[in-house]
Amino acid sequence: MTSRRHTQILSVATLLALGLTACGTGTTADSSADPAPTPSPIARADDVTTAVGQPSGKVVEEGSRTPRLAITHDEGVIVLDAVTLELLGEFPLEGFTRLNPVGDDRHLMVTEGEGFRVLDLGGYSVPHGDHDHHHSTRPTLTEMTFAAKHPGHVVVHDGRTVLYGDGDGSIRSFDSDALRDGATDKPEVTTRTERTPHHGVAVEREDGSVVTTVGTEDERSGIVIRDAKGKTLASSDECPGVHGEAAARGGALVFGCEDGLLLVKGEQITKVDAPDDYGRIGNQAGSEESPFVLGDYKTDPDAELERPKQVSTTDTRDGSLRLVDLPASYSFRSLERGPDGEGVVLGTDGKLHVIDMAKGEVSRSIDVVEEWTEPTDWQQSRPTVHVQDGTAYVTEPGSKALHMVDLHSGEVVSSGELPVVPNEIDGTLG
Repeated sequence: MTSRRHTQILSVATLLALGLTACGTGTTADSSADPAPTPSPIARADDVTTAVGQPSGKVVEEGSRTPRLAITHDEGVIVLDAVTLELLGEFPLEGFTRLNPVGDDRHLMVTEGEGFRVLDLGGYSVPHGDHDHHHSTRPTLTEMTFAAKHPGHVVVHDGRTVLYGDGDGSIRSFDSDALRDGATDKPEVTTRTERTPHHGVAVEREDGSVVTTVGTEDERSGIVIRDAKGKTLASSDECPGVHGEAAARGGALVFGCEDGLLLVKGEQITKVDAPDDYGRIGNQAGSEESPFVLGDYKTDPDAELERPKQVSTTDTRDGSLRLVDLPASYSFRSLERGPDGEGVVLGTDGKLHVIDMAKGEVSRSIDVVEEWTEPTDWQQSRPTVHVQDGTAYVTEPGSKALHMVDLHSGEVVSSGELPVVPNEIDGTLG
Protein backbone atom coordinates (compact mmCIF):
# COMPACT_ATOMS: atom_id res chain seq x y z
CA MET A 1 0.00 0.00 0.00
CA THR A 2 1.22 3.50 -0.69
CA SER A 3 1.57 6.28 1.86
CA ARG A 4 -1.02 8.26 -0.13
CA ARG A 5 -3.71 5.62 0.46
CA HIS A 6 -2.74 5.36 4.11
CA THR A 7 -3.09 9.09 4.72
CA GLN A 8 -6.47 9.38 3.03
CA ILE A 9 -8.12 6.54 4.91
CA LEU A 10 -6.66 7.62 8.23
CA SER A 11 -7.81 11.20 7.73
CA VAL A 12 -11.37 9.89 7.31
CA ALA A 13 -11.14 7.92 10.54
CA THR A 14 -9.70 10.92 12.33
CA LEU A 15 -12.51 13.20 11.12
CA LEU A 16 -15.09 10.65 12.23
CA ALA A 17 -13.46 10.41 15.62
CA LEU A 18 -13.60 14.18 16.02
CA GLY A 19 -17.02 14.75 14.50
CA LEU A 20 -19.03 11.82 15.89
CA THR A 21 -19.81 10.65 19.39
CA ALA A 22 -17.36 7.81 19.84
CA CYS A 23 -18.92 4.42 20.49
CA GLY A 24 -16.02 3.17 22.58
CA THR A 25 -12.60 4.17 23.87
CA GLY A 26 -9.04 3.08 23.29
CA THR A 27 -7.90 0.66 25.96
CA THR A 28 -4.78 -1.03 27.24
CA ALA A 29 -4.26 -4.76 27.59
CA ASP A 30 -5.93 -4.85 31.03
CA SER A 31 -8.93 -2.75 29.98
CA SER A 32 -12.37 -3.27 31.49
CA ALA A 33 -14.18 -0.64 29.41
CA ASP A 34 -17.68 -1.38 28.13
CA PRO A 35 -18.16 -2.56 24.52
CA ALA A 36 -19.67 -0.21 21.95
CA PRO A 37 -23.35 0.67 22.59
CA THR A 38 -26.22 -0.43 20.34
CA PRO A 39 -25.80 1.20 16.91
CA SER A 40 -28.42 3.00 14.85
CA PRO A 41 -29.66 1.60 11.50
CA ILE A 42 -27.32 2.43 8.64
CA ALA A 43 -28.51 4.86 5.97
CA ARG A 44 -29.54 3.68 2.52
CA ALA A 45 -28.33 5.54 -0.55
CA ASP A 46 -31.12 7.08 -2.63
CA ASP A 47 -30.12 4.86 -5.54
CA VAL A 48 -29.26 1.54 -3.86
CA THR A 49 -28.37 -0.74 -6.74
CA THR A 50 -29.26 -4.34 -7.40
CA ALA A 51 -27.57 -4.26 -10.80
CA VAL A 52 -26.46 -7.62 -12.15
CA GLY A 53 -24.45 -7.85 -15.36
CA GLN A 54 -22.22 -5.15 -16.78
CA PRO A 55 -21.28 -2.11 -14.65
CA SER A 56 -24.07 0.46 -14.79
CA GLY A 57 -24.37 4.13 -13.94
CA LYS A 58 -22.09 7.05 -14.72
CA VAL A 59 -18.48 7.24 -13.62
CA VAL A 60 -17.65 10.13 -11.26
CA GLU A 61 -14.15 11.48 -10.72
CA GLU A 62 -13.51 11.81 -6.99
CA GLY A 63 -11.05 13.92 -4.98
CA SER A 64 -9.86 10.91 -3.00
CA ARG A 65 -10.21 7.15 -2.87
CA THR A 66 -13.65 5.60 -2.36
CA PRO A 67 -13.13 2.59 -0.08
CA ARG A 68 -16.00 0.11 0.06
CA LEU A 69 -17.06 -3.00 1.94
CA ALA A 70 -18.90 -6.16 0.98
CA ILE A 71 -20.73 -8.34 3.51
CA THR A 72 -22.28 -11.73 2.85
CA HIS A 73 -25.44 -13.04 4.50
CA ASP A 74 -27.80 -15.99 4.10
CA GLU A 75 -29.46 -14.58 0.98
CA GLY A 76 -26.65 -12.75 -0.80
CA VAL A 77 -24.20 -9.87 -0.42
CA ILE A 78 -24.46 -6.15 0.32
CA VAL A 79 -22.04 -3.32 -0.48
CA LEU A 80 -21.38 -0.36 1.83
CA ASP A 81 -19.44 2.89 1.68
CA ALA A 82 -16.47 2.11 3.96
CA VAL A 83 -16.38 5.69 5.33
CA THR A 84 -20.05 6.50 5.98
CA LEU A 85 -21.29 2.86 6.19
CA GLU A 86 -24.10 3.88 3.80
CA LEU A 87 -25.75 0.99 1.96
CA LEU A 88 -24.91 1.24 -1.77
CA GLY A 89 -25.89 -2.13 -3.21
CA GLU A 90 -27.64 -5.40 -2.40
CA PHE A 91 -27.45 -8.54 -4.52
CA PRO A 92 -29.35 -11.79 -3.95
CA LEU A 93 -27.36 -15.03 -4.15
CA GLU A 94 -28.25 -18.63 -3.37
CA GLY A 95 -26.30 -20.84 -1.00
CA PHE A 96 -23.23 -20.18 1.09
CA THR A 97 -20.91 -17.57 -0.42
CA ARG A 98 -17.38 -16.39 0.37
CA LEU A 99 -15.37 -13.27 -0.50
CA ASN A 100 -11.77 -12.78 -1.61
CA PRO A 101 -9.89 -9.78 -3.07
CA VAL A 102 -9.03 -9.78 -6.77
CA GLY A 103 -6.04 -7.56 -6.01
CA ASP A 104 -6.95 -4.40 -7.94
CA ASP A 105 -8.54 -2.44 -5.05
CA ARG A 106 -11.86 -2.53 -6.95
CA HIS A 107 -13.18 -6.08 -7.29
CA LEU A 108 -13.84 -9.07 -5.06
CA MET A 109 -14.32 -12.70 -6.01
CA VAL A 110 -17.57 -14.20 -4.77
CA THR A 111 -17.26 -17.95 -4.31
CA GLU A 112 -20.58 -19.51 -5.21
CA GLY A 113 -21.78 -22.86 -6.52
CA GLU A 114 -19.32 -24.17 -9.10
CA GLY A 115 -17.17 -21.15 -9.67
CA PHE A 116 -15.84 -17.71 -8.81
CA ARG A 117 -17.91 -14.62 -9.70
CA VAL A 118 -16.60 -11.05 -9.97
CA LEU A 119 -18.20 -8.40 -7.74
CA ASP A 120 -17.42 -4.81 -8.76
CA LEU A 121 -17.50 -2.57 -5.68
CA GLY A 122 -17.33 0.51 -7.91
CA GLY A 123 -14.46 2.51 -6.42
CA TYR A 124 -11.09 2.56 -8.19
CA SER A 125 -7.96 4.61 -8.88
CA VAL A 126 -5.92 4.83 -12.06
CA PRO A 127 -2.19 5.77 -11.99
CA HIS A 128 -1.38 8.95 -13.91
CA GLY A 129 2.29 9.87 -13.78
CA ASP A 130 3.25 10.73 -10.21
CA HIS A 131 -0.33 10.61 -8.91
CA ASP A 132 -3.60 8.69 -9.20
CA HIS A 133 -7.00 9.68 -10.56
CA HIS A 134 -9.83 8.44 -8.33
CA HIS A 135 -13.22 7.32 -9.64
CA SER A 136 -16.47 5.82 -8.42
CA THR A 137 -19.50 4.18 -9.97
CA ARG A 138 -22.36 2.03 -8.75
CA PRO A 139 -21.52 -1.43 -7.38
CA THR A 140 -22.39 -4.30 -9.70
CA LEU A 141 -22.57 -8.05 -9.35
CA THR A 142 -21.11 -8.93 -12.74
CA GLU A 143 -21.86 -11.98 -14.85
CA MET A 144 -18.13 -12.69 -15.25
CA THR A 145 -17.42 -16.11 -13.76
CA PHE A 146 -14.53 -18.55 -13.65
CA ALA A 147 -15.69 -22.15 -13.50
CA ALA A 148 -14.23 -24.44 -10.86
CA LYS A 149 -15.48 -27.57 -9.15
CA HIS A 150 -15.69 -26.77 -5.43
CA PRO A 151 -14.03 -23.33 -5.71
CA GLY A 152 -11.67 -22.66 -2.83
CA HIS A 153 -8.77 -20.32 -2.13
CA VAL A 154 -8.02 -17.10 -4.02
CA VAL A 155 -4.46 -15.78 -3.66
CA VAL A 156 -3.03 -12.43 -4.80
CA HIS A 157 0.76 -12.27 -4.99
CA ASP A 158 3.34 -10.46 -7.16
CA GLY A 159 0.59 -8.91 -9.29
CA ARG A 160 -1.06 -12.24 -10.13
CA THR A 161 -4.43 -13.53 -8.93
CA VAL A 162 -4.75 -17.32 -8.60
CA LEU A 163 -8.05 -19.23 -8.30
CA TYR A 164 -7.92 -22.79 -6.97
CA GLY A 165 -10.60 -25.44 -7.60
CA ASP A 166 -10.59 -28.06 -4.85
CA GLY A 167 -12.71 -30.53 -6.79
CA ASP A 168 -10.89 -30.49 -10.12
CA GLY A 169 -7.38 -29.30 -9.22
CA SER A 170 -7.75 -26.31 -11.53
CA ILE A 171 -5.32 -23.44 -11.06
CA ARG A 172 -6.28 -20.32 -13.01
CA SER A 173 -4.20 -17.14 -12.85
CA PHE A 174 -4.39 -13.69 -14.41
CA ASP A 175 -3.01 -10.16 -14.08
CA SER A 176 -4.49 -8.70 -10.89
CA ASP A 177 -4.98 -5.28 -12.52
CA ALA A 178 -6.63 -6.59 -15.69
CA LEU A 179 -10.15 -5.61 -14.60
CA ARG A 180 -9.39 -2.42 -12.68
CA ASP A 181 -10.45 0.02 -15.42
CA GLY A 182 -13.83 -1.68 -15.79
CA ALA A 183 -12.98 -4.22 -18.49
CA THR A 184 -16.00 -6.37 -19.34
CA ASP A 185 -14.09 -9.13 -21.13
CA LYS A 186 -12.33 -11.88 -19.21
CA PRO A 187 -8.62 -11.29 -18.76
CA GLU A 188 -6.07 -13.58 -20.37
CA VAL A 189 -5.94 -16.63 -18.10
CA THR A 190 -3.16 -19.15 -17.57
CA THR A 191 -4.56 -22.56 -16.63
CA ARG A 192 -2.82 -25.43 -14.88
CA THR A 193 -4.25 -28.61 -13.38
CA GLU A 194 -3.12 -30.66 -10.40
CA ARG A 195 -3.24 -34.42 -11.00
CA THR A 196 -4.80 -35.15 -7.61
CA PRO A 197 -7.46 -32.60 -6.63
CA HIS A 198 -7.65 -31.68 -2.95
CA HIS A 199 -8.48 -28.78 -0.65
CA GLY A 200 -5.46 -26.80 -1.72
CA VAL A 201 -3.92 -23.47 -2.57
CA ALA A 202 -1.50 -22.12 -5.16
CA VAL A 203 0.71 -19.02 -5.35
CA GLU A 204 2.17 -17.64 -8.58
CA ARG A 205 5.35 -15.60 -8.29
CA GLU A 206 6.83 -12.82 -10.39
CA ASP A 207 9.09 -15.18 -12.37
CA GLY A 208 6.10 -17.33 -13.38
CA SER A 209 6.88 -20.14 -10.96
CA VAL A 210 4.02 -21.60 -8.94
CA VAL A 211 4.05 -22.96 -5.42
CA THR A 212 1.15 -25.31 -4.79
CA THR A 213 0.04 -27.75 -2.13
CA VAL A 214 0.20 -31.51 -2.67
CA GLY A 215 -2.41 -34.00 -1.55
CA THR A 216 -5.53 -36.04 -2.25
CA GLU A 217 -9.14 -35.84 -1.08
CA ASP A 218 -8.11 -37.84 2.01
CA GLU A 219 -4.67 -36.51 2.88
CA ARG A 220 -2.46 -33.47 2.27
CA SER A 221 1.27 -33.79 2.71
CA GLY A 222 3.30 -30.83 1.48
CA ILE A 223 4.11 -28.44 -1.37
CA VAL A 224 5.86 -28.38 -4.72
CA ILE A 225 7.55 -25.51 -6.63
CA ARG A 226 7.33 -25.61 -10.42
CA ASP A 227 8.74 -23.16 -12.94
CA ALA A 228 6.63 -21.39 -15.58
CA LYS A 229 6.90 -24.43 -17.89
CA GLY A 230 5.84 -26.91 -15.22
CA LYS A 231 9.27 -28.32 -14.35
CA THR A 232 9.62 -29.27 -10.68
CA LEU A 233 12.21 -27.12 -8.92
CA ALA A 234 11.75 -28.25 -5.32
CA SER A 235 9.27 -30.07 -3.11
CA SER A 236 8.65 -31.11 0.48
CA ASP A 237 6.41 -33.77 2.02
CA GLU A 238 7.13 -32.57 5.56
CA CYS A 239 3.82 -30.78 6.02
CA PRO A 240 1.00 -33.07 7.18
CA GLY A 241 -2.41 -31.45 6.75
CA VAL A 242 -0.96 -28.52 4.76
CA HIS A 243 -3.44 -25.66 4.73
CA GLY A 244 -3.41 -21.96 3.91
CA GLU A 245 -0.62 -19.61 2.92
CA ALA A 246 0.68 -16.13 3.61
CA ALA A 247 3.37 -13.84 2.22
CA ALA A 248 5.68 -11.55 4.15
CA ARG A 249 7.80 -8.53 3.29
CA GLY A 250 10.62 -9.61 1.01
CA GLY A 251 8.58 -12.26 -0.81
CA ALA A 252 8.87 -15.15 1.63
CA LEU A 253 5.90 -17.53 1.73
CA VAL A 254 4.64 -19.78 4.51
CA PHE A 255 2.28 -22.77 4.38
CA GLY A 256 0.71 -24.14 7.55
CA CYS A 257 1.16 -27.72 8.76
CA GLU A 258 -0.12 -29.83 11.67
CA ASP A 259 3.37 -29.67 13.19
CA GLY A 260 4.56 -26.18 12.26
CA LEU A 261 4.91 -24.71 8.77
CA LEU A 262 6.95 -24.64 5.59
CA LEU A 263 8.94 -21.51 4.74
CA VAL A 264 9.63 -20.82 1.06
CA LYS A 265 12.35 -18.47 -0.20
CA GLY A 266 13.17 -18.73 -3.88
CA GLU A 267 13.62 -22.45 -4.56
CA GLN A 268 14.46 -23.25 -0.94
CA ILE A 269 11.89 -24.90 1.31
CA THR A 270 12.58 -24.97 5.06
CA LYS A 271 10.56 -26.83 7.68
CA VAL A 272 9.82 -24.77 10.79
CA ASP A 273 8.85 -27.07 13.64
CA ALA A 274 6.12 -26.26 16.12
CA PRO A 275 7.07 -26.43 19.82
CA ASP A 276 4.51 -29.24 20.27
CA ASP A 277 4.34 -32.62 18.51
CA TYR A 278 0.93 -31.53 17.26
CA GLY A 279 0.99 -27.78 16.72
CA ARG A 280 -1.40 -26.99 13.86
CA ILE A 281 -1.10 -23.70 12.00
CA GLY A 282 -3.94 -23.73 9.49
CA ASN A 283 -4.73 -20.04 8.98
CA GLN A 284 -2.19 -17.29 8.44
CA ALA A 285 -2.14 -13.53 7.85
CA GLY A 286 0.80 -11.84 6.16
CA SER A 287 1.75 -8.21 5.58
CA GLU A 288 3.88 -6.37 3.02
CA GLU A 289 4.98 -4.13 5.90
CA SER A 290 6.45 -6.90 8.05
CA PRO A 291 8.74 -9.95 7.84
CA PHE A 292 6.52 -11.66 10.42
CA VAL A 293 3.54 -13.89 9.67
CA LEU A 294 0.63 -14.27 12.10
CA GLY A 295 -0.99 -17.68 12.43
CA ASP A 296 -3.44 -19.59 14.59
CA TYR A 297 -2.15 -22.41 16.81
CA LYS A 298 -3.96 -25.58 17.92
CA THR A 299 -2.60 -28.46 20.00
CA ASP A 300 -5.46 -30.97 20.36
CA PRO A 301 -5.68 -33.36 17.37
CA ASP A 302 -8.85 -34.98 18.75
CA ALA A 303 -10.89 -31.83 19.41
CA GLU A 304 -14.08 -31.42 17.38
CA LEU A 305 -13.60 -27.68 17.77
CA GLU A 306 -10.56 -26.45 19.64
CA ARG A 307 -10.78 -22.94 21.05
CA PRO A 308 -7.10 -21.92 21.29
CA LYS A 309 -5.74 -19.08 23.40
CA GLN A 310 -2.40 -18.81 21.63
CA VAL A 311 -1.39 -17.50 18.22
CA SER A 312 1.88 -18.05 16.39
CA THR A 313 4.28 -15.46 15.01
CA THR A 314 6.95 -16.52 12.54
CA ASP A 315 9.96 -14.41 11.56
CA THR A 316 10.50 -15.30 7.90
CA ARG A 317 14.03 -13.88 7.99
CA ASP A 318 15.36 -16.70 10.19
CA GLY A 319 12.42 -19.12 10.46
CA SER A 320 11.97 -18.61 14.19
CA LEU A 321 8.49 -19.34 15.56
CA ARG A 322 7.06 -17.86 18.76
CA LEU A 323 3.75 -18.36 20.56
CA VAL A 324 1.78 -15.44 22.00
CA ASP A 325 -0.67 -15.99 24.86
CA LEU A 326 -4.08 -14.33 24.59
CA PRO A 327 -6.66 -13.69 27.31
CA ALA A 328 -9.40 -15.32 25.20
CA SER A 329 -9.92 -17.73 22.32
CA TYR A 330 -10.64 -16.70 18.72
CA SER A 331 -11.83 -18.14 15.40
CA PHE A 332 -10.31 -18.55 11.94
CA ARG A 333 -12.00 -15.28 10.95
CA SER A 334 -10.25 -13.41 13.76
CA LEU A 335 -6.78 -12.94 12.26
CA GLU A 336 -5.78 -9.70 10.51
CA ARG A 337 -2.84 -7.32 10.11
CA GLY A 338 -2.68 -3.61 10.81
CA PRO A 339 -1.25 -0.82 8.60
CA ASP A 340 2.23 -1.08 10.12
CA GLY A 341 2.33 -4.88 10.14
CA GLU A 342 1.01 -5.33 13.66
CA GLY A 343 -1.08 -8.41 14.37
CA VAL A 344 -4.80 -7.94 15.03
CA VAL A 345 -6.85 -10.71 16.66
CA LEU A 346 -10.55 -10.52 17.51
CA GLY A 347 -11.06 -12.47 20.73
CA THR A 348 -14.18 -14.13 22.07
CA ASP A 349 -13.92 -11.64 24.95
CA GLY A 350 -15.13 -9.00 22.47
CA LYS A 351 -11.78 -7.22 22.24
CA LEU A 352 -9.40 -6.52 19.38
CA HIS A 353 -5.98 -7.63 20.62
CA VAL A 354 -3.17 -5.78 18.86
CA ILE A 355 0.11 -7.72 18.79
CA ASP A 356 3.62 -6.32 18.56
CA MET A 357 4.99 -8.94 16.17
CA ALA A 358 8.67 -8.25 16.90
CA LYS A 359 8.21 -8.50 20.68
CA GLY A 360 5.68 -11.32 20.47
CA GLU A 361 3.25 -9.75 22.92
CA VAL A 362 -0.14 -8.05 23.12
CA SER A 363 0.47 -4.31 23.11
CA ARG A 364 -3.16 -3.12 23.32
CA SER A 365 -6.69 -4.49 23.65
CA ILE A 366 -9.71 -2.55 22.41
CA ASP A 367 -13.29 -3.21 23.54
CA VAL A 368 -15.58 -3.55 20.51
CA VAL A 369 -18.33 -6.19 20.81
CA GLU A 370 -20.02 -8.33 23.44
CA GLU A 371 -18.42 -11.62 24.49
CA TRP A 372 -19.22 -14.42 22.04
CA THR A 373 -18.79 -18.15 21.50
CA GLU A 374 -17.44 -19.67 18.31
CA PRO A 375 -20.09 -21.85 16.60
CA THR A 376 -19.20 -25.46 15.78
CA ASP A 377 -20.18 -25.12 12.10
CA TRP A 378 -17.47 -23.14 10.29
CA GLN A 379 -20.02 -21.69 7.87
CA GLN A 380 -22.12 -20.12 10.63
CA SER A 381 -21.75 -16.41 11.26
CA ARG A 382 -19.61 -15.13 14.12
CA PRO A 383 -17.94 -11.79 14.91
CA THR A 384 -15.36 -11.18 12.18
CA VAL A 385 -12.66 -8.57 11.61
CA HIS A 386 -11.49 -6.98 8.35
CA VAL A 387 -8.77 -4.31 8.22
CA GLN A 388 -8.40 -1.66 5.52
CA ASP A 389 -5.35 0.49 6.15
CA GLY A 390 -5.74 2.00 9.62
CA THR A 391 -9.38 1.01 10.11
CA ALA A 392 -10.69 -2.29 11.47
CA TYR A 393 -14.28 -3.26 10.67
CA VAL A 394 -15.83 -5.68 13.14
CA THR A 395 -19.15 -7.44 12.60
CA GLU A 396 -21.47 -8.45 15.44
CA PRO A 397 -24.09 -10.89 14.08
CA GLY A 398 -26.09 -11.05 17.32
CA SER A 399 -27.09 -7.38 16.98
CA LYS A 400 -26.59 -7.13 13.18
CA ALA A 401 -23.97 -4.47 13.93
CA LEU A 402 -20.88 -3.24 12.12
CA HIS A 403 -18.27 -1.30 14.10
CA MET A 404 -15.53 0.90 12.65
CA VAL A 405 -12.35 1.05 14.77
CA ASP A 406 -9.44 3.45 14.31
CA LEU A 407 -6.44 1.25 15.10
CA HIS A 408 -4.18 4.23 15.80
CA SER A 409 -6.39 5.92 18.39
CA GLY A 410 -8.01 2.70 19.64
CA GLU A 411 -11.48 4.22 19.31
CA VAL A 412 -14.69 2.86 17.84
CA VAL A 413 -15.43 5.87 15.66
CA SER A 414 -18.68 4.69 14.10
CA SER A 415 -21.22 1.87 14.38
CA GLY A 416 -24.23 0.93 12.32
CA GLU A 417 -27.05 -1.60 12.38
CA LEU A 418 -27.07 -3.68 9.20
CA PRO A 419 -30.24 -4.80 7.38
CA VAL A 420 -28.91 -8.39 7.40
CA VAL A 421 -27.13 -10.79 9.74
CA PRO A 422 -23.48 -10.47 8.60
CA ASN A 423 -21.27 -13.43 7.86
CA GLU A 424 -18.11 -12.74 5.86
CA ILE A 425 -16.70 -9.25 5.27
CA ASP A 426 -14.07 -7.94 2.87
CA GLY A 427 -13.45 -4.73 0.99
CA THR A 428 -11.41 -2.58 -1.36
CA LEU A 429 -9.55 0.72 -0.93
CA GLY A 430 -10.92 2.15 -4.18
